[in-house]
Amino acid sequence: MQSYVIHFIRHGDIADTLKGKYIGKTDVELSENGREKLVEYDSKYIYPGTQVLFTSPLKRCVETARILYPDINPITIEQLSECDFGEWENKTADDLKDNPEFQKWLAGERDARPPKGENGAEFTNRICDIFEQIVEGLIKTNNTEAVIITHGGVIMTLLSVYGVPRAKPFEWVMDNGFGYSIRITPMLWQRDRVVEVYQRIPVMSEDN
Repeated sequence: MQSYVIHFIRHGDIADTLKGKYIGKTDVELSENGREKLVEYDSKYIYPGTQVLFTSPLKRCVETARILYPDINPITIEQLSECDFGEWENKTADDLKDNPEFQKWLAGERDARPPKGENGAEFTNRICDIFEQIVEGLIKTNNTEAVIITHGGVIMTLLSVYGVPRAKPFEWVMDNGFGYSIRITPMLWQRDRVVEVYQRIPVMSEDN
């Protein structure tokens, strides 16, 4: 039976001054170091080929796509954006430590949300809905391989929902420029909505 493969890749590095801050829908570019690292990784490792390239519309993902797949025009999908942290964007956990709503949100309370942002359920529903549309689209068009360049939070959440072996979101953590490959068997997908996580990517080149 035909199977389908999707490769998730996290975008490259952003500026060090932004690290530790909640950067969700804030549209920041890759740092110069982030661009250089992606070029270096592309020479040392083997990134998977693809028939279709999807990306979050945010600059850090679109730039990553241009560096790693310069000959492919990506399909940008709004729903692949990172979580919207609302008024907490560009703030650190230390900045928000005395905020009671932030404490509820950290504790995972169902209705807790960043002001003017998304709560956990809204974020998960958004990205799961578009992921299922992508999978169904691949099956219908018989495109057997795709790359999705998106954000760490998106990848970790999707793998925790659909991935086998089962693992919590933080257990799927990955560095910038890296990710995971999944295999979709249509019968298993239609019955159980699960995918096999079979490989970390990119893989080391034989020349290195």
